[in-house]
Amino acid sequence: MGQFEIDTAVELVAENHYRGELCEGWRVGAVPNGGYVLAVAGRALRDALPHKDPLSVNAFYLAPTVLGPIECHVELLRGARSTSFAQVKMFQEGELKVQATAAYTDLDRLHGETWSAVSRPQLPGWEECAPSGDKGVEFRQRAELRLVSGGEVFSERKTNGSGEFCGWVRHRDGSDADVISLLMFADSFPPPIFTVFGPVGWVPTVEQTVQVRAHPAPGPLQVRFSSRHMTSGVIEEDGEYWDSSGQLVAISRQTARFRLA
Repeated sequence: MGQFEIDTAVELVAENHYRGELCEGWRVGAVPNGGYVLAVAGRALRDALPHKDPLSVNAFYLAPTVLGPIECHVELLRGARSTSFAQVKMFQEGELKVQATAAYTDLDRLHGETWSAVSRPQLPGWEECAPSGDKGVEFRQRAELRLVSGGEVFSERKTNGSGEFCGWVRHRDGSDADVISLLMFADSFPPPIFTVFGPVGWVPTVEQTVQVRAHPAPGPLQVRFSSRHMTSGVIEEDGEYWDSSGQLVAISRQTARFRLA
């Protein structure tokens, strides 16, 4: 059992009521990473629903979470043969911190045509890339990044104005990604706006959606994380995630606020 599976485990304490524990090692600053928190919600949903694979999960971060117990209350919204719909509300110290709505399915039973207008970036392999230089973030104890583009923001304090990071990510303990960890990896890259302004601000997530397309093959994930527009400090962050076989396994979008230090 990998560290991620241990640190996102939940237990059933009453009907549709689960309890998890937000653990050290996953924080950005003082706050647990939003994708890590979403993965805890994903565990509760998986246990409560007849379908076990997240298809689409949308979360609103109402207040910052902290280390310690977190209560997850799941409500089934609708069930069908191929898809289950539910919401989960996450509480700490009696305060609603995160609310997520999700559709779960069986990914192995999906069938139909496949098409994409976007090409996967051609990057050097994992072994050819150096670990990212962003060492001051506790979250990096759990998720290992190797940036191919944009990494000079951290290593040389240089910006390129691209609004994009490309590279690789995996669990630092070497365990392979599964569909629940895709919810976490969708929030693992630095904010792309850092390539414009440098790593000089705070970029809290307001809302995040992760769409899962397939079970990932063993090995690191290839990521392109980008932003194209910022208006009055509000920015979108779009992610695309391919597994080691080149298969698109997830896409994501976040709404975030950029605040200069």
